[in-house]
Formats: sequence, C-alpha cells, structure tokens
Amino acid sequence: MNSKLILQSAIAGVVAFAALAAQAGPVEAPKGAFDKCYGVSKAGKNDCQTSTHACAGTAERDGQGDAWIYLPAGTCEKIVGGSLEMKQG
Repeated sequence: MNSKLILQSAIAGVVAFAALAAQAGPVEAPKGAFDKCYGVSKAGKNDCQTSTHACAGTAERDGQGDAWIYLPAGTCEKIVGGSLEMKQG
C-alpha cells in the first residue's frame, strides 16, 4: 500500500471524528417552559450531561438516572421513572 494514501486516510478519519465530536456538544435549551427530566432517556439519546460525560448522546443505558432530556414543563412528573433531580446511576 502507498504510505501517502494511508496517511491521507488517517488524517481524514481524525477530521471526521472531530466533526462528529463537535456535534455531540450540549443541546441548546428550547424556547418556552421546559424541564430537565432525569432517568427517562434511551441509551445515547440524552440531551446533555451525565455524572461522567458532558455531552449529548452519551448515556450508556436506557433510563440512566444521571442523564436528562428536555421535556415540556410538567411532563416529567407524569412519566414513570422521571425526576426533576438527578438520581443515582
């Protein structure tokens, strides 16, 4: 294999990874009345922050108690497992 091609492929991979990582940053708060609802997101679908990660999409399992998503105000308390405060794991 051509070493120049390998180097170009490696650089392209790093650039692509950096672009994806930049997209996984914090989610902008929606306009209007919304709450952070902990413990109800699917794995990898949280809006931001867990006790071990600071970016969206980092929840490692469904219903992770320290991961949250934005929901319209008053909705979180109606969902089984939903909490307005962070829960253990």
